[in-house]
Amino acid sequence: MKINQYVETWDLDVFFLGGSDSEEFKQYLKELESLMNRFRVHAEQCHGMEQLPSLLDEYKTVAAKIREASAFVNCLKAQNTADKKASQLGNTVTSLYAELNNILTLVDQKLVSIHDSEWELGLQWEELKELSFVINERRRRAKEKLSLEEETLIQSLSVDGYHSWGEMYADIVAKMTIPFEENGKVEQLSVGQASNKFSHPDRTVRKQVAEEWEKAWGNQADLFTRTLNHLGGYRLAVYKKRGWEDVLKEPLDLNRMEKETLDMMWKQIEQYKAPLVRYLQRKAELLGIDQVAWYDLDAPVGKVTGKVSYQEGAEFIIRHFGKFGKKLQNFTEHAFLDRWIEAEDRPGKRPGGFCTSFPESGQSRIFMTYSGTPGNIATLAHELGHAFHQYAMKGVHPLNSFYAMNVAETASTFAEMIVADASVREARTKEEKVALLEDKLQRSVALLMNIHARFLFETAFYEERKKGWVSTERLNELMYQAQQQAYSGALAEYYPYFWASKLHFHITGVPFYNFPYTFGYLFSLGIYARALEEGTAFEDKYIALLKDTGSMQVEDLAYKHLQVDLTQKDFWEHGLKLIAQEVEEFLELTEDMI
Repeated sequence: MKINQYVETWDLDVFFLGGSDSEEFKQYLKELESLMNRFRVHAEQCHGMEQLPSLLDEYKTVAAKIREASAFVNCLKAQNTADKKASQLGNTVTSLYAELNNILTLVDQKLVSIHDSEWELGLQWEELKELSFVINERRRRAKEKLSLEEETLIQSLSVDGYHSWGEMYADIVAKMTIPFEENGKVEQLSVGQASNKFSHPDRTVRKQVAEEWEKAWGNQADLFTRTLNHLGGYRLAVYKKRGWEDVLKEPLDLNRMEKETLDMMWKQIEQYKAPLVRYLQRKAELLGIDQVAWYDLDAPVGKVTGKVSYQEGAEFIIRHFGKFGKKLQNFTEHAFLDRWIEAEDRPGKRPGGFCTSFPESGQSRIFMTYSGTPGNIATLAHELGHAFHQYAMKGVHPLNSFYAMNVAETASTFAEMIVADASVREARTKEEKVALLEDKLQRSVALLMNIHARFLFETAFYEERKKGWVSTERLNELMYQAQQQAYSGALAEYYPYFWASKLHFHITGVPFYNFPYTFGYLFSLGIYARALEEGTAFEDKYIALLKDTGSMQVEDLAYKHLQVDLTQKDFWEHGLKLIAQEVEEFLELTEDMI
């Protein structure tokens, strides 16, 4: 039987030949600008409900093209942080997005101007019926904003007064290197390469990298203090002008989520921190130390024999996805064969991982740095889950495909669980089983403790930013306090500069780019439990749930497909108890290893 060979680098030429020098892409941007100008004219001339369907069709086209352009540029910048032409193209796309947002602000005002009776009647038209949720949502949000002139001014000023601070952060990080000494030779690592060292089995290596890591981020801390304060200050100024008192209003609304749901989630997580603390205590014993430090959290426990090659990792993922459903398996094999994935371990790449969609081409691209660890395989499965979510949305009206970030993590976390559980089940030795189970628990700590720390920090930061500038020293204090609370005092050393080194605090999409990950994780646990009960028959139900993620409130989504109430504790406890059971299994397995 022929075995497919999977390449570790992605193919971007299928979209636009020539990378950042692509003449084809430059022409595409010109065409996009022309389409956007036409869209603006149409928006200006739109009066009443009758013209709305054709206006929305035009928006559908423009939105797909700008997302295609943005995905391409982001891939170029990620694969080579020194690509200055890609950064320039990124500035062009950012300006186009700002212009699109200005036009959409105009569209929003037109939606608001339509009389309620005419609006309700128009929503019954066949061409608008399926879009009723998203356009109702857009109209409601528009009513909560300022006048057309004021909102247009905000969007225009955001290019240099808001988004540029996020870009400045990315530019600084791109130039950073972390020195690493091995066998008497000092190598300058990118931040992505250095972060992989925190999963090194040798604690002296982890500690060495941690010291240089903290020093590097500390050296740039004053600049990162500036980016964070300006981003926060800009948001707060806009919120104040709009009359929004709660800084969580925007992220909750964008996640189509009630505050009662968020509060209940964190409340139940707090109730289940004790098992994770016991796990961290046992991990310290297994590592031969009194208490773990922040740089020990990703340290391996147990022993996995050798590294897993990219080819082996791909085959493992494909095989186990097939046990869930053939559609997921076939899709994933297609993604590997058609080179949708950039996984090569080389200098010059940006840190982290992501999945981005090319809506016009009907494809996705996945970015990560693969070094053969169980965590790498989990990350790869995670990002493939994102790509499958996009695939599941085929046939859905494009305007119903803009799902919120909290449910965006559903398919990714679900895919990660399939692979993580399979790894534990197929462990060849007790030590390997311990290592793989521990890798799962690492992710539980990250999602329930680390992200809780981010949420606590960001909440405290915005409260203080309302009163004025927040200094580097104070940011460190807030982060230290947040980590102490989130980890329930379980760490020997905390990482005060985490606010500087974590990209999520400096992105310009939305604040509180943290709780959706935790939500997606626990939400996925509930879905995963159903899949285990129902087997491959669940795949079609799962795809039906994913299809609805762009056109429903998350509470309604959960009730329709899972028959659960997210504002009550039962749903959250169900998932948290599964995590507690994994901790107990880990403690039993390692009892005689201390």
